[in-house]
Amino acid sequence: MADRRARPAAAPVGVSEEETLVKQLVKQVRLNNLQFNANRDPQVYRRAVNEPFRIQAMVDGNGAAKVTLTGADGKVLVSATVDAPGTFAHEVSYPTPGTRVVALEVSRGSESYRQDLRLDVLDHAWIG
Repeated sequence: MADRRARPAAAPVGVSEEETLVKQLVKQVRLNNLQFNANRDPQVYRRAVNEPFRIQAMVDGNGAAKVTLTGADGKVLVSATVDAPGTFAHEVSYPTPGTRVVALEVSRGSESYRQDLRLDVLDHAWIG
């Protein structure tokens, strides 16, 4: 008869246990209320001038985690502490068109997570 006791889940093939722990720190990243996916058509994330980008990070686990949003110039846009499990949310808008890259960083103890987000600001809203 098969042993039916619960066993801890092993890391998927090709993924180290350390990477599995890091992925548990942040359950999901959302940009403009859509799950962030770097392979998705960037059009769905674009905003017009002065329209806010909504950035969210769903922090998983237990304890407090420090969340920092940093611009490409190294300037910290916002820094907050989130009690896990919990959600970090921040809105940022830009007065001029162009492409910006912001870094979302989450850390708790020895765990850390970083995700670069590309923010495209259009001159005007797309018509059509």
